[in-house]
This record gives sequence, structure tokens and C-alpha cells, in this order.
Amino acid sequence: MAPHLDVPDVSSPAGSFTGSFDRIPFRAATSSEAGTGCLAPTESLSSPSSLFESDSVEEDFHMTRPLAPGVYVPTMCFFNQETEDIDIDTIARHAVRLAEAGVTGLATQGSNGEAVHLSHAERELVTLTTRKALNEAGFSHVPIVVGCGAQSTRETIRYCREAWEAGGDYALVLPPSYYAPLFAPSSETIEEYFTTVADASPIPLIIYNYPGAVNGMDLTSDVILKLAQHPKIVGVKLTCGNTGKLNRVAAATRKQSKEYDPDRPDFLVLAGSADFSIQSLIAGGHGILAGLANIAPKACIETIKLYNAGRYQEAQQVQEVVSRGDWTAIQGGVVGVKAGLQAWMGYGGYGRSPLPKPTAEQTKSWKEGFRELVLLEKSL
Repeated sequence: MAPHLDVPDVSSPAGSFTGSFDRIPFRAATSSEAGTGCLAPTESLSSPSSLFESDSVEEDFHMTRPLAPGVYVPTMCFFNQETEDIDIDTIARHAVRLAEAGVTGLATQGSNGEAVHLSHAERELVTLTTRKALNEAGFSHVPIVVGCGAQSTRETIRYCREAWEAGGDYALVLPPSYYAPLFAPSSETIEEYFTTVADASPIPLIIYNYPGAVNGMDLTSDVILKLAQHPKIVGVKLTCGNTGKLNRVAAATRKQSKEYDPDRPDFLVLAGSADFSIQSLIAGGHGILAGLANIAPKACIETIKLYNAGRYQEAQQVQEVVSRGDWTAIQGGVVGVKAGLQAWMGYGGYGRSPLPKPTAEQTKSWKEGFRELVLLEKSL
């Protein structure tokens, strides 16, 4: 869901100021802790490959997973409600639920996934858990995009490498912004940052243009198109909501493609919010990477499916329901989406502190705000 300018931005900014590069070990949660399958910091975290139980699953760990048009979901991170330790069981079940609904791909370590609340090791654990759950449920073909933005080039590259180790296929990267007033003019620093990261990363990059998370920095279509010429920069997520920019980027990259394949575009252009799915498709976009799909993946898919089938009036009707639901998600942010999941799906819980727990009034309001959308979801 996009942090539109007409509401306060309540989501956490992406990026990391992690103070230590040491990996935090984990222990399994005891039976006395609320929930099962949670991990807490005390026991060494094994390497990703050593956590697989079968050779067949391990063989699918780093398979090629091309980006295709469709619905991508920035997944939530779930926690034990007493200890705030990571709840890997719920993370796994949620990933499989989304895959079973038919989404094209998942994304970990975004604002919906509370990436700024996680250590390096915890980030790897979430991605690893998601990859393993997908593989074991028969969805090894589903790609995972991993949020890897950080304030330094060095740490961003490290996040990209850790993402690959944990089974990630693509890195979603925000531009750094903390020292933006000191950057070289004409976006030179930003272009150098993305190019350096792309050169060093073991997985391809997707540019993340989200002004609300980076002190208002809004990458122009010119900058995005220049970066798109790099062979390892393969897409963009536009949470700015600028469909004109989306159109320029989609049209130009399509023309630059030697043999454009609409089912496997060389450069994937995604809207960053479900409330302008149809608008982005009209402008030449390839789909969405939107947090609302955590609650209603089938409704998000149906919007795009109807439009692509030429059933424009029906697509518009579904889009209207999706947009109203997304407005609730936009206003509540990750806190509201988790409250919606808890109210309608029976899981979700709370964010990690200092995110506040919703009041009874907020919970009731958000549940009602999602009602129409959830009823549509259950009818599909």
C-alpha cells in the first residue's frame, strides 16, 4: 500500500543502521512461551543449506526464477506475542497461504515485514523460512524479492549477499537518503550507489522508489531509465504513485528490449500499491507489489486478471473494492494490516516494539474497513 501524501506516513522507513555486523544466534522457543516455532537469540543460526531436510529441497534453493507480470506480496513478519521472538511457523504458513492463492512472487524485508526491527541474522531467518516453506509446499518456482536497502553501499551489498544465501532471488533496494544533502549533483551519487551494488550483488536488483521512506527523495524516470541499462538491474517498484513516470519507464524499457516478451519482460515495472492496479496496467505496467495482498491476494489477482481479459467494467468494480480496502491499510500501516489479519484470518498479532498495539476502537474500525474486501476475497 502506498503512503499517499494525503495521509500521515505511519510505516517504518526502509534501510538499516545496524550497529554490529556480528550474527545473532538463536534458540528454539520453549513450550512455555506463547506460540510454537519461535526463535530467540541464544543458539547459533545454521547456514541456510544445512537447514534443509532433503536433497530435493536443497537442489531447488538457488534455481532460476524469472520475474513475470502479476501480483507480488511484501509479506509480514510475525512475532511471539510475549517475547517478540520471530514466529517462524506463522511466517511459513502465511507464505504458503499466499502462494496457494496464486500470487506471482513474495517479498521479505520490506516495511510490511518490519525489516528495520530485525537484525541481519533475523532477516536471513525470515527469508530462509519463506523459501523453505514455499519449496516444501510445492512452490519452489515462486521467486522471493528481498529488501536490501541500507544507508551505506557496503551494508547494502552485505544485505544482498545474505539475501542470496537465504534463498532470495532478487534484491529490492531503496536509495540511501540520510546524507542526501551532501550527495553529488544530478543524481550522480545515487547512480553510482546502485551501479556499485548491482556489480557486487550475487542477485539482480529491483529499484525501490518510495519517497515517503527516504526523506522525500523521488527518483525521476530519467534516472531509473539510466539505471535500467545495467544488466543486473531488472525492475522497479514505484510507490510514488506517479503513473506518468510508470508509463515513461515501461514504454522506454519495452522499446529498448531486443525481443520484448510480455510474459517475461526484461525490466519489470510494478506499482507499489493495490489502489492503482488498473491505472498502472493502462500505463503499461506489469503488476503490483502491494501490502494489501497480505489480506486479499485473490482480490488483487482478480483485478489484474479481469483487466487483462478485457473485462474492463468488472475489473473497475473489483478495483473500487480493493481501493477502499487499501485506504484502510494505508491509514493503519503495518499495525492496521496485522490487526486486519488477526480479525479476519485469525493470525497476525502485533508488531515489534516500539510499534504500538492497536486500541480496541482502532481494531474495530480497521476490521470494518476491511469487511467489504474480505467478503470479496472469500467469494473468489
